[in-house]
Amino acid sequence: MTYTVNCSILLTELPLLERPAAAKAAGFDAVEFWWPFESSVPSDAETTAFERAITDAGVQLSGLNFNAGNMPGGDRGLVSWVGREGELKDNIDVVAGIGERLGCTAFNALYGNRQEEFSPEEQDELAARNLAAAAEGVARIGGTVLLEPVSGAPRYPLLKAQDALDVIARVKAESGAQNIKLLADFYHLAVNGDDVAAVIEKHAKDFGHIQIADNPGRGAPGTGELPLGEWIARSRELGYDGYIGLEYKEPQETAFSWAIREHAAH
Repeated sequence: MTYTVNCSILLTELPLLERPAAAKAAGFDAVEFWWPFESSVPSDAETTAFERAITDAGVQLSGLNFNAGNMPGGDRGLVSWVGREGELKDNIDVVAGIGERLGCTAFNALYGNRQEEFSPEEQDELAARNLAAAAEGVARIGGTVLLEPVSGAPRYPLLKAQDALDVIARVKAESGAQNIKLLADFYHLAVNGDDVAAVIEKHAKDFGHIQIADNPGRGAPGTGELPLGEWIARSRELGYDGYIGLEYKEPQETAFSWAIREHAAH
């Protein structure tokens, strides 16, 4: 099983740049991050320090988010955010540069919350253009843009797999971009009431990425009720061959206890 540790939600007791080495020490060879900088265009020193933390740790950067705004403050992406188009455009180049230097080809573009002052149609039209631009921007390095349904954000419009798939279909139809795929976060889909097993049966071979957490609580696998092992195994059987992103909340000392138990059982 090829796991990748999301170092933006796990190992948070440590400074950000120490987390890749901690993931390596815990036995993992890959990490992923939400956008790790304050702005869409960080300084050269900031990007160099981030990249060095990953290469020095000896791990692969398997995934990186585009700038999603102030996530702790409730923002969930710039893709549909009217008025921040310039920031996103500049961010695409930075993301592609980091990806090129670190061999990362999966980039999560959070859609963005609904804005009261603009119609959903206006935001969706902008989002389609921005996603096409993002897809074009990372295509030169063999990159794929990921689109994710999210739970726990009341104004985020992509709740179920089909919501994201409809946007992806629109972007492909309007721009011809083929390098945009569904990010299937089994936790978000389950919390939002999606039939995760049915989504897997129909779309697993086309998933761009899988992320997991258990429910209730968004905790480590085995702390809740979701059949994560079965869902992962079935996705593999149907052709998904990418990483499984560990994107749950668990203190550092017990963060990977389930994986150690799982390994011992085999």
